[in-house]
Amino acid sequence: MPLAKAQLLNSPNAELIYIDDKKCGEVRNGIQVLSFDKFLNIKSTEKKVCIAVAKASTRKRLFEMLDENKVKHWSIYAETSIIMENCQIGENSLLAPFVTLTSNIKIGKSFHANLYSYVAHDCVLGDFVTFAPGVKCNGNVCIENNVYIGTGAIIKNGKPGNPIVIGENALIGMGAVVSKSVPAGTMVVANPSKTIDRRALGL
Repeated sequence: MPLAKAQLLNSPNAELIYIDDKKCGEVRNGIQVLSFDKFLNIKSTEKKVCIAVAKASTRKRLFEMLDENKVKHWSIYAETSIIMENCQIGENSLLAPFVTLTSNIKIGKSFHANLYSYVAHDCVLGDFVTFAPGVKCNGNVCIENNVYIGTGAIIKNGKPGNPIVIGENALIGMGAVVSKSVPAGTMVVANPSKTIDRRALGL
């Protein structure tokens, strides 16, 4: 919410609210909480929403709800985030303070990059990818849809034409060092890293 407030400093007529069906009627830090239905019933010339939920499957479901109800998507970028050159970022993305995207990067919809994360050159990220704080994604890496990367994880750089690939629905644990491709649906933990099938853990 502080990032949203900063982004709307030059929009004095804008009103910010939280949307949370379970906490409708509450007030958080001076901001009203409404259910999604009550939000839809607000009379306004324009409504837009940025989804601030880390879990990819929930974010995807909410993203689709916005589309179904013809609500505009809103991306929020911290003033201290840095986007260099030739970076494509999908709608409804969120860049926290001190995030850096360098060059020749393509990112899908609803990307979340938390504090002090970076994406280096020539990377391709899918939809609903989540970076916890301090993630270091080096060059020539491909991250597929719905991947979660934990705090302080490091992804080694791949090579042009031979990127490191993090498969769909993979989970990279806190502090893991990823030096080779990760199969879809697996979890990588520790340093040196080891791979675990997430299905075997019921995740």
